[in-house]
Amino acid sequence: MTEKVLMSLDRVTKTYIMGEVKVEALKETSLKITEGELLVILGPSGSGKSTLLNILGGMDLASSGQVSFNGSNLSQAGDSGLTQYRRKDVGFVFQFYNLIPDLTARENVELAANLVENPLPVEEVMREVGLEDRMDHFPSQMSGGEQQRVAIARAAVKNPRLLLCDEPTGALDYRTGKLILELLARINRERGSTIIIITHNTPIGAMARRVIKMGSGSIVEITENQSPVSPERIEW
Repeated sequence: MTEKVLMSLDRVTKTYIMGEVKVEALKETSLKITEGELLVILGPSGSGKSTLLNILGGMDLASSGQVSFNGSNLSQAGDSGLTQYRRKDVGFVFQFYNLIPDLTARENVELAANLVENPLPVEEVMREVGLEDRMDHFPSQMSGGEQQRVAIARAAVKNPRLLLCDEPTGALDYRTGKLILELLARINRERGSTIIIITHNTPIGAMARRVIKMGSGSIVEITENQSPVSPERIEW
């Protein structure tokens, strides 16, 4: 059966002008992302992976080239179109959680649920991420791993077609990081969400079907894993 292309980039570039200096953050990049895949993008700081994430998530526009999502051209969507795309189709998980500190875990997730027409049940999602007993706690009352699970619940409650994770284990210890990766793998497996994990941590690539390696603003290698491994077996 032919896999459906959810998102594609065709010769996409991103250039920043800083005074008299021109910085090519992303050079001509082409990539197809299929529906329901779990993809890992690897690269050191300055490799272009965060720029690519911002373009995939509709947080930034490409300088040239075309970005398409489910057949629609995001390059010509305009501000309102990109806002609707981010609200309806994309869930974001950030390294430092970005929770609202004066809202409880439940309220943080409810806030995201209110952005879409058909969200998943908030308490059901909170149970799925193992926070049924922590729903009414504030972020300051929770560990880093718990806060990251709230962030994942906040992203997942919208039932997005695309889940973008920017260094989701970067601020966590080894054991907690593996639990977060296991949770993301389960969401991909059970809900069919397309998940992209951006990280500098090379071993995490073993859990993905495809690994994109970036350097100096370009894709330098694409590797296919015939047998992705469970996150619990990954060592770093």
